[in-house]
Amino acid sequence: MVQQQEVDQTQPYSCAGCGIEIQTENKNKSGYAPASALKRDIVICQRCFRIKHYNEVAPVEMHDDDFLRILNGIGSTDSLVVMVVDIFDFHGSWLRGLPRFVGQNPILLVGNKVDLLPRNISQNRVRNWIQHEAKERGLRPDDVVLVSAAKGEGIDELLARIGQLRKGRDVYIVGVTNVGKSTLINRILHDYGAADMEITTSPFPGTTLDKIEIPLEDDRSIFDTPGIINRDQIGHLVSPEDLRKITPRTRINPTVFQLNDQQTLFLGGLARVDYVSGERQPFACYTAKDVYIHRTKLENADEVLAKHHGELLTPPTGAAAKELPPFTRYTFKIDTKGPTDIVIAGLGWIALQGKVKGVVEVHAPKGVSVGLRKGLI
Repeated sequence: MVQQQEVDQTQPYSCAGCGIEIQTENKNKSGYAPASALKRDIVICQRCFRIKHYNEVAPVEMHDDDFLRILNGIGSTDSLVVMVVDIFDFHGSWLRGLPRFVGQNPILLVGNKVDLLPRNISQNRVRNWIQHEAKERGLRPDDVVLVSAAKGEGIDELLARIGQLRKGRDVYIVGVTNVGKSTLINRILHDYGAADMEITTSPFPGTTLDKIEIPLEDDRSIFDTPGIINRDQIGHLVSPEDLRKITPRTRINPTVFQLNDQQTLFLGGLARVDYVSGERQPFACYTAKDVYIHRTKLENADEVLAKHHGELLTPPTGAAAKELPPFTRYTFKIDTKGPTDIVIAGLGWIALQGKVKGVVEVHAPKGVSVGLRKGLI
C-alpha cells in the first residue's frame, strides 16, 4: 500500500517529520536543518530531531489561518477524508465545521485511543455512540472505525475500510491537535515496512506544521495534515509538565464518589464540581490517574481552593496554578432520561446514572468548554 518516497533533488526539501519546508540558513527559524542533513534519504528539521531524540518541548507559533489555509483546499479535491477523534476527549477533539472543509468527499470517522476505555465496555456500543454524537453535530460519516494507534488495535480493519471507501482516490487525514493522527500514520507505515518514513509525534500542540505526503502504490497519496487547535481544550492552558499528567496513557478506571447534595469534587486544581441539590447518587470520574480528586463540603470549597490550589489540588503544579484564567461557572439540571456525562474538554468527564434529578455547577478555567452529553458508559 505505502510506497517509499525518493528525494527529488530539483524540489525544495520538506521535513519528513512535520512537513515544513527545510531551510539551512537560520537556526532560530522554523524548518532549520544543517546542510549535511540534506544528503540523507530522509530529511528532518532540527526541531523534529530534538523532539524525537530528546523529547524536548518545541512549540511553534502558528495562527488559525495557517491551519485553515491547508484544510480549505480539501473540498476541491476528489478524496477520502479520514477524521480522527480522541475517544477519551471526544468533546474537545471534535473538528467543528468539517463539512465546509470536505465538500462532497466521503468521510471515515476514526475513534482513536480505544485502549483507554474500561475493558467491560462494548465496542459496538462505543461505535453507535460515536455515530449518534456525530449526527448530533451535523455529520453523517460513511463509517466509524475504532482503533488504538499506540497499541495497533483495529489497524487492519481501518486499512480495509480505507481501501474500500477511497476507490483510487487520495486520502486526507484530519483532526485537532493530539488526537493521534501522526501516531496512526506511523503505525500504518510500520505495518507496511516503511518505518524509516516516521512522522514526528509529541504530546504538544503544533507538532505537524504542514501537509505531509505519503505516496501509495497507485500513484495516489495519504496526506497527514496539521492538527487544528481547539482552544477550548484545557490542555492549551497548562504547562507541558501538567499536560503530560492530564493526558492518560493507560486504561481509565473510574473513581466513584457517592455524593450528597452540598458536596464538592475538585478535579485537581483544574475544575470544581458542586452537587448543589438532589438525592444521594454516584459521581463516576473518568480522568487520568495523575489528576488528584478531592471531596469536600460545598461550604468549604472556596477556602479549600484558595489554600490548596497547586499544592494539594494538582495539577496544575506550584506556580503554574497562578497562571490559569479565573474559573467560570456553568449550571446544569440533571434529569432522569438516562446516563449523562458532564464533560470538561481535555480533562475528562463525570458519569451520572440518570436515575436522580439534581442541579450541578461546574467551575472551570475561562474559555474551557464544559457541557452535557449522552452517557458513553
